Amino acid sequence: MKLLTILLCAFSATIYAADRPNVVILYADDMGVGDVSYGDTDAKIQTPNIDRLATGGMTFSDGHSSSGICTPSRFAMLTGQHHWRRFHGIAQAFGGPVFEPGDFTIAEMFKTKGYRTAAFGKWHLGWDFDAIRKPGVEKKDWPKPDSYYWTKRFPGGPLERGFDHYFGDGTINFPPYCWIEDDRFVTIPTQPVIKSAPLAGGGTFRPGPMAASWSPYDILPTVTEKTVEWISKQTSDQPFFVYLAFNSPHYPIVPNKEFHGKSKAGYYGDFVIETDAMVGKVLAALEASGLAENTMVIFSADNGTENLAFERLEKHDQWSSGDFRGVKRDLYEGGHRVPLIVRWPGQIEAGAVSDEVVSQVDLAATFAAMIDYPMGKEEAIDSYNLLPVLHSEDYARPLRTATVQNTSAGKFALRKGDWVLIDAPSGAVRKVTESYLDHFGLEDYGKDNPGLLFNLKDDPRQSKNLYAKHPEKVESMRSLLKSYVEGEPCAPR
Repeated sequence: MKLLTILLCAFSATIYAADRPNVVILYADDMGVGDVSYGDTDAKIQTPNIDRLATGGMTFSDGHSSSGICTPSRFAMLTGQHHWRRFHGIAQAFGGPVFEPGDFTIAEMFKTKGYRTAAFGKWHLGWDFDAIRKPGVEKKDWPKPDSYYWTKRFPGGPLERGFDHYFGDGTINFPPYCWIEDDRFVTIPTQPVIKSAPLAGGGTFRPGPMAASWSPYDILPTVTEKTVEWISKQTSDQPFFVYLAFNSPHYPIVPNKEFHGKSKAGYYGDFVIETDAMVGKVLAALEASGLAENTMVIFSADNGTENLAFERLEKHDQWSSGDFRGVKRDLYEGGHRVPLIVRWPGQIEAGAVSDEVVSQVDLAATFAAMIDYPMGKEEAIDSYNLLPVLHSEDYARPLRTATVQNTSAGKFALRKGDWVLIDAPSGAVRKVTESYLDHFGLEDYGKDNPGLLFNLKDDPRQSKNLYAKHPEKVESMRSLLKSYVEGEPCAPR
């Protein structure tokens, strides 16, 4: 009887695990919506593995990150609430965690439902450096290797946000430059970081301590290898959640030599191709372990492409933002419209394309519905459940009332239907090149502009400002934006 009970429990656990899909998030860094080839053989950057995800799942043509920079978007995705309710900028070198005690995260949610959880690669959400910094060290000496106890536990990172395991380098261009596993340093940073290096596509490193063995070229292949190793140890009797945050194609641009010349868009394009190859390795690991059929795989990026996209446009005639205006940091579409692909065998129609306006904050409510997690009233307050979209069900469109975009304090954009209001003089953060404006026939909006209003259906490039022609729409959208910024949740409970 005891043996029968054990067998029945084991059988029940296996069935329960099958009802709870594994989840893998593959998160690129500074990757434009136009950097994925989607089967276009003429594309200057070929991404066959990401394309394979798209042909096997659903592509969101109107998917967005919360911000035009990395830390805020990562926070928003992991918590289901927009970053601007807390902060706007990035976690700085030697900066503390952006989280507060008791914060909801999707990793914590998965853990409560019996999932194994792991994070790999770029964290960039802060650590508790005070816990390892030697007493009396002045701020000017923070970048010095001898200012820290490197053998002490390094708290404040992924393990305190719901992850059972972490392996990565923190942030490729932020100190310390070394490997971190869980909450310990695997390699000890004993020397100042190299001020310059023979980098394939350029880039710099912020001052700080570096391990003698550290190389920026090792980051992408190593974090992928560690992810593959971890996946290969998983079994079908317990579901898992993996968050692999690539360091690519963020600066420094460091594709390994085997990828040099693989694209027609310079070293940046080569770095995107190497990123795609790493996506392929993860997909192969899922297939080899027999886990692919019960795994939801999501590919996206934290924001749009970086500023040197203007140079690539001139040199290679390749525009990383595709049909859209703007780059990283901008309120224009190119700053936050990102690749967003979801594959879930047997649940999502292969090759489906959705034009629903969605945000990465929506993943939290989607996962909660998927694993039957009772979302609290104060949890993931900006997150919409995407399951009706993923399952191609009938639902009231649009799913979201509106979508808020923000990078800099005091400057917001509101998307509602086909319309987007930029409540700022310009959607660009930095001055753009004349050649770029001429290439796409764009006007450079000045600092005295009261605001911008575009109809994206008619004008995806945001070239015709309709602000003066539709004052009632401007005021209506501005009023809704104000209500969100002042505290109203974007997603009703």
